[in-house]
Amino acid sequence: MRTRKQTRAEEEGVEATSPTTPTTPTVVTITKIEGPTVSPSKRDSPQLGPRSTKLPTLLQFPLVVVLSLSLSQLGYTLTWHYSKGPLAAHARPLSSWSDWGLIVGWRVFELALGWFGNYDGYDVTALNLLSSGPPLYLLFAFYETPPSALLLTVAIETLATYIPFRLLRPLSRAHADPRAAPNADIVADRAIALLTTLLAGAIYSVTLFFAYATYLPPYLVVYFASLPSIAAAHDATYVGLLPVTLVLGFAARTFIFTPAEATTPSVEREGKFDPASASLPETVRWNFWGWSPPTKVVIRRTVLLIAVTAVNTFLQTRLTLEGVETPGAAAWSSVWVLAAAVTGLGLGAVGSI
Repeated sequence: MRTRKQTRAEEEGVEATSPTTPTTPTVVTITKIEGPTVSPSKRDSPQLGPRSTKLPTLLQFPLVVVLSLSLSQLGYTLTWHYSKGPLAAHARPLSSWSDWGLIVGWRVFELALGWFGNYDGYDVTALNLLSSGPPLYLLFAFYETPPSALLLTVAIETLATYIPFRLLRPLSRAHADPRAAPNADIVADRAIALLTTLLAGAIYSVTLFFAYATYLPPYLVVYFASLPSIAAAHDATYVGLLPVTLVLGFAARTFIFTPAEATTPSVEREGKFDPASASLPETVRWNFWGWSPPTKVVIRRTVLLIAVTAVNTFLQTRLTLEGVETPGAAAWSSVWVLAAAVTGLGLGAVGSI
């Protein structure tokens, strides 16, 4: 008969002699190390610089308008004897509320185009220079206005336009950091910047010279009653116009060429339209608007430049200069509208090469 102690001793002997089962090691394989996730909207955002203001959206544009008009009025008040004073001899007083409403309303509308069009401080400043330059050049060339007064006027209008946008909206990537923008080899290249500025300036110069040589002098004589002389129209030369037109050329390059070249081309453009299955509206839309994104930027900005130049030049010439009649203001505006259209076409052609 086996005792309990014998049975326990046998069991302990079996455990001691049995081999220990080896422990299988755990193998961890790292196949990929993921970096931090970047939101496409943040990664590809065209805006750089400081963050947008935390002000409520409804207050931002009214604040832009108040700041712009206040800075403009403050600048002219402090420099009246050097800016508006020399222009008073040829200025037409705004005698009715409708005249005031047109001038101020158009200024607000111009700021609205820049704000709701998502343009930055450089864009709206360049657009303002291109649209306000023609009336100032008219004063310089034909009314014997001191250049210092006109330069001071340009400085006041430039600051009154740039500062509100710069405070409330960051610069685009193309303007803040061209080397980080798409097509940086073109956008940040100084030689290309110089050549495109010369091209745009030359177009403005040739267009103005063409107008002087053809249809503009009769309009200056008939519809500009208080014009002292039109000798500037007959004495003008291509080279003599360049100091003024190169400034406009630089602004045109900033407003049209740089943003267009900094736009990423769409690689899926050809696959979005199937002529075999497309409807008639889709076909018409493709034929008229089936351009690449950079070309669309050129078209939009050129059309905007034409419209703003036409309206602003006409209003400033017709309502603020003494003795100017409607046909004369329209003729003077047409010169700069033509120059803006040809400049946009030329810069777009250069960008498509």
